[in-house]
Amino acid sequence: MLKKIKPWISAFRLRTIPLSVSGIIIGSCFAHYNGKFDGIIMTFAILLTISLQILSNLANDYGDGVRGTDNENRIGPERAIQSGDISPDEMFDGIKFNILVVIILTVGLIFFSFGSKYYIYALLFFVLGGISVYAAINYTIGSSPYGYRGLGDVFVFVFFGLLSVIGSYFLYTKQLDHHVILPAISVGLLSVGVLNLNNMRDIDSDILSNKNTLAVKLGKKGAKTYHLILIFTAIAVSLLFSVLYYSSLYNLLFYIAYIPLGLHIKAVLKATVQKQYDPQLKVLALSTFLFSVLLGVGYIL
Repeated sequence: MLKKIKPWISAFRLRTIPLSVSGIIIGSCFAHYNGKFDGIIMTFAILLTISLQILSNLANDYGDGVRGTDNENRIGPERAIQSGDISPDEMFDGIKFNILVVIILTVGLIFFSFGSKYYIYALLFFVLGGISVYAAINYTIGSSPYGYRGLGDVFVFVFFGLLSVIGSYFLYTKQLDHHVILPAISVGLLSVGVLNLNNMRDIDSDILSNKNTLAVKLGKKGAKTYHLILIFTAIAVSLLFSVLYYSSLYNLLFYIAYIPLGLHIKAVLKATVQKQYDPQLKVLALSTFLFSVLLGVGYIL
């Protein structure tokens, strides 16, 4: 039994979880700042986000596994289907079960957020939930997965940045406010950076597998330049936010996250081979999580 559990835990790619909940943390903290925080909503939002992230990871494993994209040429960790620890049919069953979990959590989140008062909002978030499931699955699955057409960056920016921050904030407050826009953009850009870093690492194997990520289209030099633009722009946007919405020194706590981000930039600049990008995935993901926690906490202290 234990032998079967370990491959599933590995397939869940738990190291991606902190990044996935970063936007929820910011949206929740700003809702708290405005006196609209609800612990039950936050719990359901985080559980739903984690479930969607795991769904995306399983679907990615399945899609790349059956297409043969995950092969011996790949630099990163060996995937579940690639290793043979989980069969394609087992992975597909896991995906279907995960979709059921997502549906249950979506219903719970919408019920506790909107109750029976906000029918239009509830319907809107049901639609957004469906789109999120579609996006999670169709990154590498289907006849024309968007991840193979260089569109993954757009989806990550929208779902990990804009929808995660602004959407979670709306769940509490039932309104849109301008002060969450810049943080949403920053988190979105940093999240795209994580995806681009992953694609930079896999660029050689992706070329051989006809997986045309944006990194493949830009080339190794162009992808690195693009990556640096993403990180620097995220920092610049957050600096602008700290100036426009300053109210106390606590607001500047997130500046601490610039230290690991700076070290990450230095490491990327020095990288000469693709395998050197792999350890930076964890660095950037955890730096984004730290950035989000400190930014949010800085406005509720």
